[in-house]
Amino acid sequence: MTLNTLSFLALFLPISLMVALLLPERFRNGGLFLLSLIFYAWGGIWQLLLLLGAVLVDYFCGRLIGIFQKTPKKAKAVLVFNVIFSVLLLGVFKYSSMAVDTVDHLFDLSISAPTLILPLGISFFTFRSISYGVDVLRGNSPVQKNLIDFGLYLTFFPQITAGPIVRYCDFAPQLKNHPVTLQKVSHGLTRFGIGLFKKVLIADLLAQISARVQFYGEPSVLAAWIGALAFTFEIYFDFSGYSDMAIGLSEIFGFETPENFLHPYESLSVSEFWRRWHVTLGAWFREYIYIPLGGNRRGTAHTIWNLFVVWLLTGFWHGASWNFVLWGLYYGILMMLEKFGLKNFFNRLPKGICWLYAFLAEVLGWVLFSHTDLVRAVGALGAMFGNAPGVDPLGLYLLSTAWPLLLLSAVFCTGFPHRLFLKMCRSVPGKILWSAGFAALLLLSLSAMAGNEFTTFLYAKF
Repeated sequence: MTLNTLSFLALFLPISLMVALLLPERFRNGGLFLLSLIFYAWGGIWQLLLLLGAVLVDYFCGRLIGIFQKTPKKAKAVLVFNVIFSVLLLGVFKYSSMAVDTVDHLFDLSISAPTLILPLGISFFTFRSISYGVDVLRGNSPVQKNLIDFGLYLTFFPQITAGPIVRYCDFAPQLKNHPVTLQKVSHGLTRFGIGLFKKVLIADLLAQISARVQFYGEPSVLAAWIGALAFTFEIYFDFSGYSDMAIGLSEIFGFETPENFLHPYESLSVSEFWRRWHVTLGAWFREYIYIPLGGNRRGTAHTIWNLFVVWLLTGFWHGASWNFVLWGLYYGILMMLEKFGLKNFFNRLPKGICWLYAFLAEVLGWVLFSHTDLVRAVGALGAMFGNAPGVDPLGLYLLSTAWPLLLLSAVFCTGFPHRLFLKMCRSVPGKILWSAGFAALLLLSLSAMAGNEFTTFLYAKF
């Protein structure tokens, strides 16, 4: 089950609302934990058993870290075991096929890669698990002795399949105090509806364009650029739409969740883009990888090495394919150049030029990201830069039919709609107009869901 299915909206969401509003506060965490397990079990009982196993291992490791607080070496050894367990679990299910295929290709061993189904959201709950152990060892959060409360943190259904990645030190204080109010429910449902609109009425339509170009074979320059732009906007509205839905659902149950997107396509540099895109992932890598490695405190050479490690891991985290590794290194190189080589140069350029550089870098990065076949990725990049006919029937057709959606996407990925919303809410007519528009978009979204096939969220695959 995912958040953009009719079964979730018609059955699971109403039951969740009743749990939030009707259960006494002392039973609410238990009710939400049970709902989270049911939500996850929709993908298969074996996935639920795997998740429960991870919950138990992490919980007891946390208790041991608490017991050994006065003997740091033992506490650290428990944390190391817990991290290795979590990483191995992720590695077996997510990366074993990639490892076997790579070895087979290098040494021609004629071995077959194992066919393992990737558990939903394993990359996300693995990072939450590591966050818990590290935060407890550092003393940033107390050991969680209540198994149900800890289980709720690790399995919280609005966030388990695709984030945002909430650190335990931010979530823990809310476990005992997350009052549910009608105002929070109303605001959360509105935020959820906005996310649904982004996914169903924008991202899914953009996906049809990008997929058509990607599987066309040899697109023209025009078609290749339209396809690249379509995917650039698609992945933003798909993932930011999910984040809006997750943040809105969390608010319904009284939990505050950090923002995950801050209008990233308005950035004036690649570094700024990554401070605005998937904010919680960047914060996780900074807090648990970059800073422990030494950050920028040990000189230029060490800082470059730390950035290289972080972006190599960022690429690996996104997917079990070498294109993701190259995508991570691509951004790592750009950020190193901005930090050490071109910083003063960019500071002297007009903002429009800086924005164009950053946006083009992002578009090219998404081409590499979207093609797991590196040959096709290189072919798509080559087509964009002239290694193909300038126009073809597909390119002309897409230009004549897709430009309104691309223009709408360009506007809606900026801060303009939010500023317009705030301005409208200053007057009664504006509030009425906004309410009518929101209701219309929600009805259109539900109609589109009823008439089209289900499409999963892109980041749910990671």
